[in-house]
Amino acid sequence: MSDDLPSPAAGKAADSDAMLVERTVAGDQKAFELLVIKYQRRIQRLIGRMVRDVDLVEDIAQETFIRAYRALAQFRGEAQFYTWLYRIAVNTAKKALMDLKRNPTVSENAYKSDDDDETSRVENELTSSETPEAVLASKEIAAIINAAMQDLPEELREAITLREIEGLSYEEISKAMNCPIGTVRSRIFRAREAISAKVKPLLENQTGKRW
Repeated sequence: MSDDLPSPAAGKAADSDAMLVERTVAGDQKAFELLVIKYQRRIQRLIGRMVRDVDLVEDIAQETFIRAYRALAQFRGEAQFYTWLYRIAVNTAKKALMDLKRNPTVSENAYKSDDDDETSRVENELTSSETPEAVLASKEIAAIINAAMQDLPEELREAITLREIEGLSYEEISKAMNCPIGTVRSRIFRAREAISAKVKPLLENQTGKRW
């Protein structure tokens, strides 16, 4: 079965979002507050991957939701609400960085999350062992992954983040990045290859370990 097929849970979430959007457009501000509560932490983590200054993250997230609220009547439901909100967050963060004459970069906590299902697959595997050696190895590899992500071209970094961290399908990423699915697959493949090339030497040095 294709991993791009939406799950029943995803369908219910999309229906719930669409209902909240409709209620908001109709004048129910409480409905929009529910959308903010639902996606606030996720949007803040997303922005945290682009902005090193943690003091800016909350401000940019707030601006994202303000822009989303103002543009909500333009949301046509052609993409999932989060995909639409994601684009607003990215554009808002880029504008803020441009205004401050800063360059987007991955923060040191880019791959740390309070939610297990949003933690990178590699990090999940590496932290399964509690020995000091394994913990040290996982930190070293996480640092290499973070550095490799920083070195990626922006379009590759964005694609791999949407896939591996945000868990979006190829179709959703295609809509979010406004490019064909084939391009999305190519970018994710190239990103994985680049990251793997950086991580592989360290894994090979872990003799006697099974990852």
